Amino acid sequence: MSSVQYPQILEDPLRNRGTAFTEEQRRVLGLDGLLPPAIETLEDQVTRAYEVFRRRSSDLDKYVNLRELRDTNVVLYYRLLVEHLEEVLPIVYTPTVGLACQRFHRIFRRPRGLTLSYPMRDRLPELLRNRRQPEVDVIVVTDGERILGLGDQGAGGLGIPIGKLALYTAIGGLDPSRTLPIVLDVGTNNRSRLDDPGYLGWRHERVSGADYDAFVEAFVEAVELELPGVLVQWEDFASTNARPILDRYRHRICSFNDDIQGTAAVALAALIGATSVAGQSLAEQRIVILGAGSAAIGVADEVRHTMIEEGLDPDEARRRFWMVDIDGLLTSDRRDLTAAQAVYARDDAGSDTAPGTAARGAGLADVVRAVRPTALIGLSTATGAFTEEVVRAMAAHVDRPIILPLSNPTARSEADPGDLLRWTDGRVLMATGSPFPAVEYEGQPVRVAQSNNVYVFPGVGLGVVAAQAARVTDGMLHAAARAVGGLSPALTDPHAPLLPPITALRDVAQEVALAVACAAVDDGVAPQRDEDDLRERIARAHWSPEYAD
Repeated sequence: MSSVQYPQILEDPLRNRGTAFTEEQRRVLGLDGLLPPAIETLEDQVTRAYEVFRRRSSDLDKYVNLRELRDTNVVLYYRLLVEHLEEVLPIVYTPTVGLACQRFHRIFRRPRGLTLSYPMRDRLPELLRNRRQPEVDVIVVTDGERILGLGDQGAGGLGIPIGKLALYTAIGGLDPSRTLPIVLDVGTNNRSRLDDPGYLGWRHERVSGADYDAFVEAFVEAVELELPGVLVQWEDFASTNARPILDRYRHRICSFNDDIQGTAAVALAALIGATSVAGQSLAEQRIVILGAGSAAIGVADEVRHTMIEEGLDPDEARRRFWMVDIDGLLTSDRRDLTAAQAVYARDDAGSDTAPGTAARGAGLADVVRAVRPTALIGLSTATGAFTEEVVRAMAAHVDRPIILPLSNPTARSEADPGDLLRWTDGRVLMATGSPFPAVEYEGQPVRVAQSNNVYVFPGVGLGVVAAQAARVTDGMLHAAARAVGGLSPALTDPHAPLLPPITALRDVAQEVALAVACAAVDDGVAPQRDEDDLRERIARAHWSPEYAD
């Protein structure tokens, strides 16, 4: 081959090996003189790339460094992620990815994925055909309206699908050449974005109502036409759209909503470990949830359905939940509730299992005092909402209080783990939605489990692809939760964290994938195969960051 091949190989991140091209490869591809003479191994390259990464002064600089590495050499990028997963996870994912979305127009380098803008709504199939990768297994799509706890980021929300798909590969082993991040650019109501001369998205107020629904429908039709059978993950849509979109399309295309279903699955997994340590069943819990958005409702639904599976009467299972939003306790006389929220609306805060009552509008502290919950879950993005008063009131009546402040990014967490340990005299069983360092309590380090969707969605993707599932069922996500819960270190050591360490995530993904694949077969949405066959298919579908021979 002549040197005309140079741009196609050295500028293609999926094929580029940089200094790891061998002498023979350099000669054949016409690369002699274009690279330094030293020939490095992939391990050498990882060492050098990691040193550069560590020298970056801020988390955002580190994020940009990794994005540039990914744009240059995909194998090297993913090998670095795999070998340093615990350190880089908060950079490529929450919390740094939130800042990257806010600064997306400032750090933009090279295009990645697709931006489908509303003015091009009649050309969506054509835009999908412009993708770089011909075959796609997984799409992660957002409209940028509810990025973590940071609100509307418009077209900058593309950073979230990019980050999610990085973990589909680094943890789940999905082939990165077969993944596609997409943002539906329907404008933004974020005035700081609209007024910023550097903003890269469609400079228009956000489309809503029937026009918005028609655009989402056009997107789904384009996917059905161009990429039939692809797995679509709906990500970071506002509560007003998230549930309707999920309900509208989950039985039409292979799709799920990670904020609703993924969050629910990993929260259930944490509760499985916590209730075991507390010596109770899930059905015995009294659960107060701060927040009543789509994610909070998803968690309540998942746990409630599991309680019913364990033998609890459906009405009694429903009455095990008390939900509090910005206007107070969800009660049956409120007229502002959605159908999904109304399921959990109460006549009062008490029941046969709780000593007190609370009226409409009761705040979190009043509800906790009345209900004496065994579990307190936060999905509110209300920083510090689990105050000392609230936590001590809960801990006064429960031997091992279960507290899950699940909001992210870290700055939006309902509580600091160190405070939870102090306010409960070390008795708390906790997991957070964002990463926190280990905290010291009575001279001993305590690792904080991160109840993050990353325990679930990479394995779900691998299981769906390996099993060739046509849909994502409730049973598949429930199986994922059970798989993660069954790996809780707390099941064998009551002093251990509720969830496996980040370093074990790749192994967790394999177990989740198998559980999801088996459930897909059981639910009749995948071809009939036995467990051994599914294990083999998962192994074949798993991509590793290595240079091909």
